[in-house]
Amino acid sequence: MIGNPVKGGRYVLRGLALLAEKKLRVFVLIPLIINILLFSIALSVLFNQLPNWIDSWLSLLPGFLSFLEFILYPLFALTAVLVVYYSFSILANILAAPFNGLLSERVEQMVSKREVADASFKELLAIIPRSIGREFAKLAYYIPRLILLLILSFIPGINLFAPLFWFLFGAWMMAIQYCDYPMDNNNVSFSAMRSQLKKQRFTGLGFGALVQLGMMVPILNFIMMPVAVIGATLYWIEEHS
Repeated sequence: MIGNPVKGGRYVLRGLALLAEKKLRVFVLIPLIINILLFSIALSVLFNQLPNWIDSWLSLLPGFLSFLEFILYPLFALTAVLVVYYSFSILANILAAPFNGLLSERVEQMVSKREVADASFKELLAIIPRSIGREFAKLAYYIPRLILLLILSFIPGINLFAPLFWFLFGAWMMAIQYCDYPMDNNNVSFSAMRSQLKKQRFTGLGFGALVQLGMMVPILNFIMMPVAVIGATLYWIEEHS
């Protein structure tokens, strides 16, 4: 079954609805702070550097193709925004991984109505090595594909479709990024996790696309990380558990 993108998007909305749940507040707070700090830096970088980057890229255009500048300018701008966004998302996810893992665990326990003790500092320390290791497994999957997309983005003709390629790739990576937390908590290997998502690829893409769109909206992007973790956990419980 290839899945349903609308169903995937609904899990994000359900994650948003649970964001203010009292039992989850302490686990939402730290990822929220990390997200706010890093995306504030990303916005500052884009605001200060984007015009210089685009001018530099357009200067490489041969003179006889200068009439394409009005087409390439918005395409280069969108590509630059997506590249910066992905780069800062990687860093944010690495830093927040242990806390996201705990948040996912608490969501699963809450939905299954199991009473649990408050998380201890010792519990957090125990989860850090595994969470960071899992993030590097995602990077090993992500980076070769990222490099290929970067190359395609500078090939004349193909680069006209670069923003679409970046968006679809980003949606898939958002699904992998956030669905991995509940699956990791339940001892599903990284390769098995990807295989499960591929069985309902459109559901995963619908989920990841809405997460990605939310992260591109000012203010809303600050809360999308915990929203995505909660939504992905509900997705795991109902579709894969």
